[in-house]
Amino acid sequence: MSIVYIVSAPSGSGKSTLVNELFKVVSHLDFSISYTTRPPRGSEQNGKEYFFVTKEEFEAMIASDEFLEYANVFGKDCYGTARRFLKQAEASGNDLLLDIDVQGAAQVKEKMPKAVSIFILPPSRQQLEWRLRNRGEDSDEEIDRRLDTARREIENYSKYDYILVNDRLEQATDELKAIVLAERVQRSGQPPSVEEAKLFATAQECRLDRARERVRPILDSFNQGR
Repeated sequence: MSIVYIVSAPSGSGKSTLVNELFKVVSHLDFSISYTTRPPRGSEQNGKEYFFVTKEEFEAMIASDEFLEYANVFGKDCYGTARRFLKQAEASGNDLLLDIDVQGAAQVKEKMPKAVSIFILPPSRQQLEWRLRNRGEDSDEEIDRRLDTARREIENYSKYDYILVNDRLEQATDELKAIVLAERVQRSGQPPSVEEAKLFATAQECRLDRARERVRPILDSFNQGR
């Protein structure tokens, strides 16, 4: 049975970069490419970052029950995860990573309680705003909306199993790797090796109950920015 890893984060938190780094160091892990009704941005290619479809095509997939989860984001664009990716992962003996928002994560968790959910936080609201402005893709109005959406998404952190703060990429990658591998060892039922025990220790520090103190100042920074 494949392990499903759910990764969520506010836009601009560096989630895509972190996930790309994970795939360089962890094998037997498939990635689910989401479907979306929004147009491509910059150098995005169909079938690479997303599958870009029309609203009519998206609605037809909903009617055919082809989605494991789907959501409407920012009140206009739809995103969804096709069930076929989970079937493909199971057929190849791999685990599956879903890069989805809090709405989609809640749907998957309801259907698959054993899925491992991971929420990635920016170090602060100020740092997230800097990242959004630095990438130069959005208007001031869009950035303000993304920051407000980020604040509301972050309030859902307590629904996740693990919390990562993406301040330093190398450290965050090590923590994400530790979570993925520790969950595999735990579910294998085999006693951990010395190296695997170290992974457990790193992963445990990211568990929700251990991460609450680290999260509080980040939450405060978003509330102060309202």
